[in-house]
Amino acid sequence: MSESTLEAPPISAAPEVHEEQRAHEPVPWTLRGFVRRHPWWTTAMILVAIAIALVAWAGTRPSFDAYGWLAWGYQTIHGTLDLGGAPSWKPLPLLFTAPFAIFGHYELWLWMITAVTVALAGAVFAGRIAFRLTGGAAAGADPDPIRRYAPIVAAIFAGGAVLGLEDYMHYILSVQSDPMLVTFGLAALDMFLLGRFRWTLVLGVLAAIGRPEFFPFVGVFMIWAWFKVPSMRWWLIGGVLVIAFMWFGIPTITNHRPNIAGELAQKSPRALRRNQLFGTIGRFGELHYLPVWIAAAFAIVLAAARRNWVVLGMAAGAVVWVIVEIAFAYHGWPALPRYMFEPAAVCAVLAGVGVGWALAELPRLRAGVPQWIGVPVAAVLVIALIPGAIHRLHVERKDLKHERGRAHQIALLQTTASRLGGISHIQNCGQPVTDVGYVSALAYLFHRNVGHVGGFQQGVQKAELRNPRLAKVLFYPVTHGGWKVRPLHTRATQIARCRSLRASYVVTRGHPAGVLLHR
Repeated sequence: MSESTLEAPPISAAPEVHEEQRAHEPVPWTLRGFVRRHPWWTTAMILVAIAIALVAWAGTRPSFDAYGWLAWGYQTIHGTLDLGGAPSWKPLPLLFTAPFAIFGHYELWLWMITAVTVALAGAVFAGRIAFRLTGGAAAGADPDPIRRYAPIVAAIFAGGAVLGLEDYMHYILSVQSDPMLVTFGLAALDMFLLGRFRWTLVLGVLAAIGRPEFFPFVGVFMIWAWFKVPSMRWWLIGGVLVIAFMWFGIPTITNHRPNIAGELAQKSPRALRRNQLFGTIGRFGELHYLPVWIAAAFAIVLAAARRNWVVLGMAAGAVVWVIVEIAFAYHGWPALPRYMFEPAAVCAVLAGVGVGWALAELPRLRAGVPQWIGVPVAAVLVIALIPGAIHRLHVERKDLKHERGRAHQIALLQTTASRLGGISHIQNCGQPVTDVGYVSALAYLFHRNVGHVGGFQQGVQKAELRNPRLAKVLFYPVTHGGWKVRPLHTRATQIARCRSLRASYVVTRGHPAGVLLHR
């Protein structure tokens, strides 16, 4: 036996845990950890919560067009879609309202919350692009606090400028598609700058089935991607087919009129009948206040000096959009300001970039300039916006009051129909006819295509109303709230049954919800 002894290795108090084992250990859930791991889901949930609160607080209802889109959804799932009446055909809303219509009367709320959520996301994407173009995450390590926070200021300014577009909140709260298209356009641009080209295509196609002005931009991207990203070619073919089918295939199937959107757009009473060039440019210029245009111009000038092709390309894209809109105006289409929200949103991003560069880059333009020189420049731009912002706030408040009154009137219209025996009973007595401003709402409430509901203007006697061959039920809005209902040209076999429709459902001081009066 050897005199030497073998010493056993010391036993550690705890077994050694390898890094691989630690990686598989469950990590306790925390809100901060979830936010860091899933920023997109977190942002989406916050936007949905804000949208629900905003819809509940505003108390507004969809616009004329949006009620028409809701009617499209109902008619689509019942196989009776007819695009012959207003609003003019836009494929994008149908992607939402058709599946939402499966949920019955919840279609209205699903569309409102979805439209507001997507619209608010436009400010997020505008801020992301401006943040990245002004240095982004790289600026976080800069020892100079001004340049470190310049991208954050740029992002806030860009997002605020998007939400501050003229009438932008009106179109958000009346749940129209134009602010949604701003979001899809900016999101497509954001994905392109990140190199996520499939997402660029998907978002670009969504934008293109919302407005034809996107066609040139999506087309140029498709041509570029066809040669630069060959693996996407089947995706590109699918995108072209989707755009063609949505714009021209559905109208051909439903109405045998593939260009029905263009035909209806040429009948707009708000089209520019003269001076289309300067009229369109003027409408575009009114979307922003002067300080925003100055900040955007500064960004373009500095980008030209430094050959920043991304910023210059964005500016060129905004110019091309306005040129296309001018061509549409000469063609007879309306060229409304909201049709130029997209280039104005791009200019908002450029303005944010201009503010960020004013903070971070002005000291570098000339030796001896103090590092803080950009702060008063940016402050002057922001302060100069305050009077315009206050004015716009007053306008929006007045508009909100009007829209709430309209929402109350529509609620009274629904109650009127219920108190008079329901939609089926009223339709058995004749075609529903109302003031043109409420035609689409009445069509939605009565589950009819908008073109199958008659319209008239107050104080104007139309030949259609005098036509004795078609029985009608007229709904007249009462000035102080409520509706007068009058059967007209009722058939002899229905006179006794439909006599009860001659009534008024009006708001009185003692009955703010309305009281039914038969005459």
